[in-house]
Amino acid sequence: MKEVSRRNFVKLGVGAGLGLGALSLAGCGGGGETAGSTSEGGSSSELITVGVINNDPNESGYRTANDNDMKNTFNEENGFDASFAYSMKNEEQITSANQFIQNGVKYLLLSAADTAGWDTTLQDAKDAGTQVILFDRVVDAPEDLYVAAVVSDMDAEGQTAVDWLESQALDEYNIIHIQGAMGSAAQVGRTGALDKAVEEKGWNLVVQQTADWDAETAQQITQSVIDSGESFNVIYAENDDMARGAVAALDASNITHGVDGDVIIMGFDHNKWALEEVMNGNWNYDGQCNPYQASTILEIIEQLEAGEEPGEKTVIMEEGYADATNCTQEYIDENGI
Repeated sequence: MKEVSRRNFVKLGVGAGLGLGALSLAGCGGGGETAGSTSEGGSSSELITVGVINNDPNESGYRTANDNDMKNTFNEENGFDASFAYSMKNEEQITSANQFIQNGVKYLLLSAADTAGWDTTLQDAKDAGTQVILFDRVVDAPEDLYVAAVVSDMDAEGQTAVDWLESQALDEYNIIHIQGAMGSAAQVGRTGALDKAVEEKGWNLVVQQTADWDAETAQQITQSVIDSGESFNVIYAENDDMARGAVAALDASNITHGVDGDVIIMGFDHNKWALEEVMNGNWNYDGQCNPYQASTILEIIEQLEAGEEPGEKTVIMEEGYADATNCTQEYIDENGI
């Protein structure tokens, strides 16, 4: 049985005082570059070499915050020679990961674009002595192929949202469901809970379509439903940007939304601007997703550098939600990204 712990949503500024000076800084190999990567460290053999595989930082406010958190932690000042590679395509991420492994990085930090297809690469990393730490998202691979995972519980995020929607006790549920990138852990978790509710509760999916996290595509999907004349009263968008795009279509057609409006608006991620929409009653719900995982990963690396096993195999970030009844400026200041 794997060990799982939950961490609170806390933004941590990471500086030189986090204890890396106490580590035995015995890096191995160079932190070489790959296409689409940037190096944050020098070539000193005293630095710990790290390869970071992430999604495009421009994907969303969540991803920008996540990338900045990683860069502010895994830098030369903190004892790391880190290289970063970005893609929203699994095959491109795998190519970058293979290059990092060949370059001999000591740690591979991975936020996978897709949950599937990582077994061979992770086995190659293990065989090469590269220790893999998952962050942000899980993958479908045996647990012995990675040393730890610091992730959000996307299934729980989806279930919390669906439970909230059910609590609104609508006379009928006619839902525009705008999905994120298909196959990503966030999409799988946030979609799975809604699909189950549709099946068990008889809710109606007016449309279920991916917008790949993109606001403009979400706007087009919503506009197509409006133009069709089909009735709907809920927009369940799997991130804030797509919710914003959907709302733009409603506004262009003078359809009311939010508190006392004709359409319930639901998003995910907790961007500050999205939470302000909730606080002002223009949106109804925003699910929390914690991008600040680097300090927890750093703790795990400290343990490994000290010759210890991580305290938990899987660390799940504690997350909640905001709706129009509880979202205040104080909440936004504390939890917004």
